[in-house]
Amino acid sequence: MSVARKEVEIAGGGLAGLSLGVALRGRGVPVRVREAGVYPRHRVCGEFISGVTDDELGGLGIADLLEDAERHTSTVWFDEGGEVMRGELPSAARGVSRFCLDLRLVQRLRELGGMVETGARVEGVAGGREGLVLAVGRPRRESKWLGLKAHYSDLRLEAGLEVHVTGKGYVGLTGVEDGRVNVCGLFDRGEALGAGGRGGAVVRAVREAGLGELAGRLEEAEVDERSVTGVKQFLLGWQPRAGVDELRLGDQAAMIPPFTGNGMSMAFQGALDAVEPLVGWSEGRMGWREAVSMVRKAHRRRFGARLRWSWLLHGLLLNGGTRQVCLGLVRQGWVPFEAIYRRVR
Repeated sequence: MSVARKEVEIAGGGLAGLSLGVALRGRGVPVRVREAGVYPRHRVCGEFISGVTDDELGGLGIADLLEDAERHTSTVWFDEGGEVMRGELPSAARGVSRFCLDLRLVQRLRELGGMVETGARVEGVAGGREGLVLAVGRPRRESKWLGLKAHYSDLRLEAGLEVHVTGKGYVGLTGVEDGRVNVCGLFDRGEALGAGGRGGAVVRAVREAGLGELAGRLEEAEVDERSVTGVKQFLLGWQPRAGVDELRLGDQAAMIPPFTGNGMSMAFQGALDAVEPLVGWSEGRMGWREAVSMVRKAHRRRFGARLRWSWLLHGLLLNGGTRQVCLGLVRQGWVPFEAIYRRVR
């Protein structure tokens, strides 16, 4: 005789929440996702998937949704003075927009019988409650940093992943679908949002960061004004300690510095860590707090080292003196780029 499974409610329909929902529905667990926004939508995101394996994506039941993603195998890094390092990525990365990917995940979840409610918020989440997963994105904490993103057409790329670093922030460029280039950066707040026009805000932020050559390239390309988004409320690293009943995923649990290009992979991997404990809770084989504890321990094991390394590198890259030393060591081959790359994955 089959046992009725308890429903898992997911607050937040981003990568972590939606991929978790798909995986749980694949295991027969009732799922309801509540998302405050609507689909499709643009998000501040590097749109660069690196570090998650095909087996992990398959374990979530979403590998086929990424089969047509752009594949990137090379990278080049610049600072205010020009090119400082060029090389091959240890493994191919995927480029796909959140506008496209989120919608695919929603459609897959609904096809599997999951409920997705848009324009809906979950009330009474303080302290958490049994059966509720918090995947609502970045915590609302004011930051000294400003995140900006936009899609550009007719923008030439020097490599699959371009990274531009200065003491005032960094910018990543990567190709996504339809020949577009995603430009996503983390900037010192300054007055970047005071520029005229939404696309103008991105160009101004890039120029004020000391990246005049890149700003000129962006001005010559065509920006999709609908894709321009910004965020100023987030906190890098592990998020503030949760209540004993709070199960957090994605940026609600931890946010890795954007230069690593590992945030999307962490969302998928964090969701994968939660699947088995939530199936166990849904089937009545374990209590809620036991499930929450299992997910937290899995996250610490999986993400602890990469968050420590990324935080260290974040600080070094934003300091002019140490940035030159670090990138110089990589350029001379004294510190292999692949070794650093793998430390934050």
